[in-house]
Amino acid sequence: MYNLSSYSTGDFTLLGIPGLEQYHVWISIPFCFIYLVAIVGNSILLYLIAVERSLHAPMFFFLSMLAITDVILSTTCVPKSLTVFWLGPQKISFPGCLTQLFFLHYSFVLDSAILLAMAFDRYVAICFPLRYAAILTSRTTLRIVVGISFRSFCIFAPCVFLVNRLPFCGTRIIPHTYCEHIGVARLACADISINIWYGFCVPIMTVISDVILIAVSYTLILCAVFRLPSRDARQKALGTCGSHVCVILMFYIPAFFSILAHRFGHNVPRTFHILFANLYVVIPPALNPIIYGVKTKSIWDKVVLLLFPHGTQ
Repeated sequence: MYNLSSYSTGDFTLLGIPGLEQYHVWISIPFCFIYLVAIVGNSILLYLIAVERSLHAPMFFFLSMLAITDVILSTTCVPKSLTVFWLGPQKISFPGCLTQLFFLHYSFVLDSAILLAMAFDRYVAICFPLRYAAILTSRTTLRIVVGISFRSFCIFAPCVFLVNRLPFCGTRIIPHTYCEHIGVARLACADISINIWYGFCVPIMTVISDVILIAVSYTLILCAVFRLPSRDARQKALGTCGSHVCVILMFYIPAFFSILAHRFGHNVPRTFHILFANLYVVIPPALNPIIYGVKTKSIWDKVVLLLFPHGTQ
């Protein structure tokens, strides 16, 4: 018998992307650029929403929350990944690993909930435009934000305790650029069945329920849009919803691939899986502010005014 506490401490080693070690420096160049785009783009978005009173509406409040969550998601993983790419395998402490995997998965579930809240916002705005202000009051919006934040915390907080209880008496080498739940749990010298099933079933069922409700919302929205008498109104509504659908597809497709590859993708090459997992945490946060900036006219006008203040006069 071994002392569990003596095997649950110590550092892990992040290797990077197995099989592509000689290309790490080259891979880091686009990763660094995309990460900077994500930070700058989301910061501009947050600044505009904060200073422009015309953007103080529930839709933009949810959008600012999405921007903050995207910054947390990318910052949780990308800086450490870049360190691995530039300096080789890196040590990470056990508490640091737990912190990283918590914020990674918490941000993912929270992103999904925010997309659902934004779909509900668009549903109310398009299907009940005269009652929009009465339905989505400041108090209701605040309750939605607190509710989805608390829900996301309750879903993934148990994962931290499930990993923390495991003994690690063998290798502590993680063939990845960051810590994630199942990847760390598989290094334990104990039964991890509960980790596998909880880490797979609970988030999947939660996210699938979000996807179903989002699909229902946009189905009702499309039905309402095509009943609008004005062609301009239809185009405006479709343009706004189009940007939301782009963000939703861009978020869910790689996320589901990464989750399912962990559970069923035994034939998926590890190199491809890890490379794709890195793209998933950096590309959506970078593209979200670009898509909303281009597709949402009110934001695009403020961006142009911010960047070219004299040219718009």
